[in-house]
Amino acid sequence: MQTLDKILDIEYPVILAPMFLVTTSEMVKIALDNGISGAIPAMNFRKDGDLAKTINEIKQYSSKSFGVNLITNHSNLKYKQQLKEILDSGPAYIISSLGNPQELIKEAHKVGIKVFCDVVDLKYAKKTEDLGADALIAVNSSAGGHCGIHSAEELIEVLTKNCNIPIINAGGVSSHKDLTKLMSLGAAGASVGTVFIASVESPVSAEYKEALVRYGKDDIVLTKKLSGANTTVINTDYVKKIGTKPNFLEKLINKNTFLKKTAKSMITKMGMNKLEKAAFKATYKTFWCAGISIESIKEIRPLKEIIKEITIEKQ
Repeated sequence: MQTLDKILDIEYPVILAPMFLVTTSEMVKIALDNGISGAIPAMNFRKDGDLAKTINEIKQYSSKSFGVNLITNHSNLKYKQQLKEILDSGPAYIISSLGNPQELIKEAHKVGIKVFCDVVDLKYAKKTEDLGADALIAVNSSAGGHCGIHSAEELIEVLTKNCNIPIINAGGVSSHKDLTKLMSLGAAGASVGTVFIASVESPVSAEYKEALVRYGKDDIVLTKKLSGANTTVINTDYVKKIGTKPNFLEKLINKNTFLKKTAKSMITKMGMNKLEKAAFKATYKTFWCAGISIESIKEIRPLKEIIKEITIEKQ
C-alpha cells in the first residue's frame, strides 16, 4: 500500500489538518515549504469566490500538493458553490467530512482530483471505499474537535485488515515517534491538527494558545454541546459549568428523526458561531477545541519547528 508521501509526491507523509477557523493559506504555504501537505477548510470562506481565489493563490505560490476540506452534509448550505469553486480551481485533493461523499467523489475524479474521506468506523469506511474514495482518514478518539470513538490502534487495525485503500491517521500525533508508531501499524501517514494551533502563525487568540500550553491531556473532555457530534474540547470553567452531556431539548432532537434532520443545520451553525467567538476573542463562554496531543505543547513555536519535530527523527 502506498504511503501518503508517495500518493501526494511530498517529502513526508503528513497533512496539516484543515481546522475550521485555524488553518490559513499562509500556514499551508509554510507546510508546503517544509515537506508536508496542508488543507484549508472551505467553511473558512464566507464570500463566493474567495475559496477559489485562495486555492489559485496557493497554486501560484507552490506546485506541491495541497487540499481543501469540504463538509458534504445538509448543514453546509454553501456546499454546491464550494464544490464548484474547488472543481474549477483544482487542488490536488479534497477531504470529505460529515456526509455522503458520492457526488463529490464522482465530480472530483472527472477533473483528476483525489478524494480522502473522514471515517470513524468500519461500516462507513467500507461504504466510502465502495464509492471510489482514494484514501480514508481514520478519525480516532484522540483527535481534536470532531473525533471518533475508537483508539488509533484499534481503528487502524480494523481498517487496514478490511479495506484496500490507504488509511491516514487523524488524532494523537505530536512527534516523529508517534508518526512512526502509527505507520508501523499500517497507516499511510497522518493528518495533524492540535499541535499546529499552538504555532506563532496560527491566527487564534493569545488566550487560546496559552490554554494549549497550560492544560494537559487529562483536561480534554468529550462534548456534544457544539454541533451535536462528538467533539473534544479543553475542560475550561465554562465547560465544567454547562456540562458535556445533552440537555432535554438536545436529547429530544437527537431521538426524533424529523427534528434531527430539521435542526441539524441550525445546531451546526450555532456551534460554528461559538467556535468563531472562542477562537479569536476570550470570553467566559469559551469552547477551545483540542485533542490529547495537547500534552506535548510546552510553548508557542514557529510552525516550521513543530513540523520538523514530527517529520525528522531526533538524533
